[in-house]
Amino acid sequence: MPPAIDPRSTAFVIIDLQKGIVSRPLHPHDAGTVVANTVTLAKALRGAGGLVIPVHVGFSSDDGDRLKQPVDAPMPVPPGGLPPDWSELTPQIAALDAPVVIRKRQWSAFHGTELDLQLRRRGITTILLGGVATNFGVESTARDAWQHGYSVIVVEDASSSSGGEGMHEFAIEKILPRVALVRSTADLVAALGGQAGAAFDPLITD
Repeated sequence: MPPAIDPRSTAFVIIDLQKGIVSRPLHPHDAGTVVANTVTLAKALRGAGGLVIPVHVGFSSDDGDRLKQPVDAPMPVPPGGLPPDWSELTPQIAALDAPVVIRKRQWSAFHGTELDLQLRRRGITTILLGGVATNFGVESTARDAWQHGYSVIVVEDASSSSGGEGMHEFAIEKILPRVALVRSTADLVAALGGQAGAAFDPLITD
């Protein structure tokens, strides 16, 4: 059994639900599903006293802070560069009006950002985690969160992959269970709704 979770010491960290990323083909959950589940859970957690932290990736105007080491499969950049609104949060996520928004320049939301500082100063010990892509930004952030000592719950149906079939499933089934619990939006919303503002166990949903 996992430890009890208090919503007041829990944050939902939302990875890269931004215009330039959710516009890509996603698998197995489409962008509409991922965004809708994210908003549902974010509102439930916030209503129970928790914190919501959207994360987006973006670079300086000269692109000088992008990682450019030689690799066999570099991330594609469209001809002419990224569009001006590429880094903007989707309207639904922006409308959450979160008090903390993190900008990152690589997969993990922890490396080179103030995410850890913001979480610790607010007494956060548990992270709910979702977004795009499951096997890149979500997985990298989950690994770092675990290594930083946070309890992590990955929200399976509020995450998806832009890397083709099987990518999401491999991360969810083989990698993330080693550093996190993996649960559905419905499981977590039910738990929050049943005991809003109090400690709850995400395995108990009835």
